Amino acid sequence: MRTRRRPDSARQSHRGPRDEHQARRGAYRRRERGPDDGGPRWAPAAALRSALSGRSVAGQVFVLQVVIVLLLVVAAVVALVLQVRHDSAQEARNRSLAVAETFANAPGTREALRASDPTAVLQPRAEAAREQSEVDFIVVMNTDGIRYTHPKPDRIGKRFVGNIEPALAGRSLTEEIEGTIGPLVQAVVPIKAPDGSVVGLVSAGITTANVGGVADRQLPLLLGAAAAALALATGGTALVSRRLLRQTGGLGPYEMTRMYEHHDAVLHAVREGVIIVSGEGRMLLANDEAHRLLDLPDDVDGRHVLDLGLDSDTAELMASGRVATDEVHLVGDRLLAINQRPTDRQGGPPGSVATLRDSTELRALSGRAEVARERLKLLYDAGVGLGTSLDVTRTAEALAEVAVPRFADFVTVDLADAVLGGEEPDAATDLRRTAFSGIRNDAPLYPVGEQISFVPSSPQARSLSTGQAVVEPDLKDAPGWLAQDLERSAQVLEYGIHSLITVPLRVGGLVMGVANFWRSQKPEPFDTEELALAEELVARAAVSMDNARRYTREHAMAETLQRSLLPRNLPEQSALDVAYRYLPAQAGVGGDWFDVLPLPGARVALVVGDVVGHGLHAAATMGRLRTAVHNFSALDLPPDELLGLLDELVARIDQDEAAEAGRAPVTGATCLYAIYDPTTRRCTVARAGHPLPALVGPDGSVEFPEVPAGPPLGLGGLPFETADLELTEDSRLVLFTDGLVEDRERDIDAGLERLRTALTGADRSPEDTCRAVLDAMLPDRQSDDIALIVARTRALGADRITDWQVPSDPAAVAEVRSSVARQLAEWGLDEMAFTTELILSELVTNAIRYSSGPIRIRLVHDRSLICEVFDNSSTSPHLRYAATTDEGGRGLFLVSQIAERWGTRYTLSGKIIWAEQALP
Repeated sequence: MRTRRRPDSARQSHRGPRDEHQARRGAYRRRERGPDDGGPRWAPAAALRSALSGRSVAGQVFVLQVVIVLLLVVAAVVALVLQVRHDSAQEARNRSLAVAETFANAPGTREALRASDPTAVLQPRAEAAREQSEVDFIVVMNTDGIRYTHPKPDRIGKRFVGNIEPALAGRSLTEEIEGTIGPLVQAVVPIKAPDGSVVGLVSAGITTANVGGVADRQLPLLLGAAAAALALATGGTALVSRRLLRQTGGLGPYEMTRMYEHHDAVLHAVREGVIIVSGEGRMLLANDEAHRLLDLPDDVDGRHVLDLGLDSDTAELMASGRVATDEVHLVGDRLLAINQRPTDRQGGPPGSVATLRDSTELRALSGRAEVARERLKLLYDAGVGLGTSLDVTRTAEALAEVAVPRFADFVTVDLADAVLGGEEPDAATDLRRTAFSGIRNDAPLYPVGEQISFVPSSPQARSLSTGQAVVEPDLKDAPGWLAQDLERSAQVLEYGIHSLITVPLRVGGLVMGVANFWRSQKPEPFDTEELALAEELVARAAVSMDNARRYTREHAMAETLQRSLLPRNLPEQSALDVAYRYLPAQAGVGGDWFDVLPLPGARVALVVGDVVGHGLHAAATMGRLRTAVHNFSALDLPPDELLGLLDELVARIDQDEAAEAGRAPVTGATCLYAIYDPTTRRCTVARAGHPLPALVGPDGSVEFPEVPAGPPLGLGGLPFETADLELTEDSRLVLFTDGLVEDRERDIDAGLERLRTALTGADRSPEDTCRAVLDAMLPDRQSDDIALIVARTRALGADRITDWQVPSDPAAVAEVRSSVARQLAEWGLDEMAFTTELILSELVTNAIRYSSGPIRIRLVHDRSLICEVFDNSSTSPHLRYAATTDEGGRGLFLVSQIAERWGTRYTLSGKIIWAEQALP
């Protein structure tokens, strides 16, 4: 009997679900097989048609992506077009303004306005400039708006169209208007005379058509780029959709079943509870984690959530179906964060889905993380704030302020007195309360400034001796702390302070003091973690405090050195009534100095100088320069020559120190040197890079006399010049350094005006003047040294000065002696007649022998008796020690023995030999 094969249709009709599933999977695999597998694979065209059909997920994704790309491209094109138009308009404004300002400031433009025919001069220039700058017009006009130039000659001589008021006020203007050549963007700028007045106007502009033309020319390029971008995006989207189609096409029930199984496995495996509730409030699904968190019974499916034995708040939330985000509910001993959303927002069935997350441990971790974050923030703020001051006390105050109330309720800092002075402390336990900060100011703790002697049992003394932090969690059970001061300790406990951490301020082996952290409001005592935080906080403060201590010591050393190098007392002299002030900078000692130097002939030299920089090096350099000025002044040189020698000295110092690593040059030193002669009331002044002096007249008027400015010392190359000032008696000459009139917040011109105001006023003594100037000029925080000298001039009357002309004849010496004797008798100095006659006889004889021409004698009756012999010889006499057999050579020796001082100074016409004798 022959067996007949059933047709494929019959066989297919008898297939079960599993067979159909296998068949569909086989078909899916056949679609994926390539030529090597014996069957065709998906063709690109077929894949694209399937994607474009929109019936599959891949097709929908493809359509959505193409739409999004198209919208992005359109938006990009619109944005680019608008941006190009905006940039073109802005470029038109900038170009118009630049061309107008360039033409207005061009050489010859202002002069052409004064010509008899400005148009003939300016029209060719304007047209040439217009063509080169690619603007549509350049118009020059007078202040009435009448045009001198225009691209269309028939418009010349007519009134300009636009707003010229801002330009007439000296400001440039850019505007968009409807002009004679159409809508345009134009700029109007003033043509200013040297005195700042506006003598004419220039306008340049571009029409709106040319502005928009740039965008129109760029639009095809933009559209082409957009089309290319769209094509590339579409191609990429097609490739992605093809790939997605290959990955998802042909999914059957089996694949969907497996997908459901996977989802169900994941749903019950996650560590987050999931609950689905119907619109009637009945439980549809609860995963394993939800059962565990809510302690649900096994038969919850279909039961109402209010009947599950949950707490009322949680049950009401799930039955209501309302939206909830991270609502925290206490369920048993757990804190659950519940999120709930409805399921019918997108047309789904009514109901809600809730997720539950156990946040008990998370809350604890979050709390600890927040505490750690706050502590790190505290340490960061301490690191930023504690190193900003180089003052020991301010650093201690910053430590106390940064810890209250974030770490402690009260903070006190106790330091050794040696630390406050910049020195290293000894091992004693006597400290001074330096800083206090608290949530209230009435705490019964030791006040700031009090000297405290800690008993050995106190936490502070133990911390100082061991160098380790000490924590007292409960002060009422701390006998060592209670023994410090029984009465005060009882007051502290009654106030509510109950816990203490004491940390030594230690850097290496150096212990400078202790920081005390007190707690009152928080009931918990300080713990070990807070002790570690306190140690870290104090360690950072200790480094800053040690830096401040070292700076204080160096600052004190530099200030001591500087004050030792400055004059302690002013020398006695009769030419000037002098008062002075010297104030070192708060941030560091600088190199300012001053001096008052008596000179022969009753004259006085005033000097003030400044070495740029701060610290020991600046102070030492200042001392070298001051010593050099003393030595050079002994040569009785004019101010310009003295500054020249000082300039050479600074240059040599720079050369010597340039060879030493780490040593800065002195370049930047300034100096002002003035010599006042009371016999002539003339003051000769020269300056090297120093501010001008101020001169206050007897009537209180103030001026800054012109003194030629020389370069700062050490630069060389330029000679110094002098200025001769004739000062009225009772005038006040004011010399100062730049720290008085200049700082970071005030330039020198404003400072000089303030100084002028402070000096204005008559009948002030030099002391009163110094006081008034500092009251008006001293800044809140002085960043540079200030040296100030106020000298009120005096004049020697004619009755205290006498002089004679002596012929160049040895016989005239006898007449000189007679005249001197008569003059001394008039002054009541008869007992000095013999020595004075002897001195003048020797000096005049020496002048007659070694010079030619007239000889003049001058006697000055001042604090001493001064004898001066003038001659026209530049040869200086030398003191010789004659042998017993020599007939001459003893004249100057006798003068040196009789007179207190003697010497020679040179003048433009010769020299002066002088001698001084003390008055009886």
